[in-house]
Amino acid sequence: MLDIQGVSKTFRDADGAAWLLADRLDLSVGRGQIVAVLGPSGSGKSTLLKIVAGLEPSDAGSIFFDGADLARVPPEQRGFALMFQDFALFPHLDVCDNVAFGLVEQRQSRRHARARAQELLAVFGLAAHARSRIWTLSGGEQQRVALARALITAPRLLLLDEPFSSLDAGLRTGLREEFVQRIRAAGMATVLVTHDESEARAMAQRGYRLTGGKLHSLW
Repeated sequence: MLDIQGVSKTFRDADGAAWLLADRLDLSVGRGQIVAVLGPSGSGKSTLLKIVAGLEPSDAGSIFFDGADLARVPPEQRGFALMFQDFALFPHLDVCDNVAFGLVEQRQSRRHARARAQELLAVFGLAAHARSRIWTLSGGEQQRVALARALITAPRLLLLDEPFSSLDAGLRTGLREEFVQRIRAAGMATVLVTHDESEARAMAQRGYRLTGGKLHSLW
């Protein structure tokens, strides 16, 4: 279970101007649960994900997972997966090696990592594209590759940052249903950041709007 307690963050630009992105935020997310955080650009949604992932420090507050304080745990040891809106796939690697990357980084053998990647690609209907280059895939196929890459390490927490924003409406609908099924099957706690309330309501059990540094419950 993810437990965010009293997290605060002030952003300062190059001119010294400051504004509050997070003001003593509290949020909990259980296993297999999807919680959505909505808000306009610049409201601090993505920054909150980065704080949880350990990629950016908070000014105050604590992040716990299953009761353990993550203050001194580096990002690569948290067991979390962060998916960006641009997919962040590696153009110099083929589809299989993109998916296998996380296991290779964990020092598992490349042979094992590729075998596991092939299994996941089959689950996502992408087995025929295992040796294809990323740029040859459609947007929806790339998104499936990104999700397979996130799931291969069996993360404890999945952080989704506007994962469908670059896709057309019809494709978004099908993919978000697939994401929900995969997330629930894996039993992962998930935080979904989006500006699209209809998308959030279709996927998440609970939803909040982040504005003025505060989380306001929507459902």
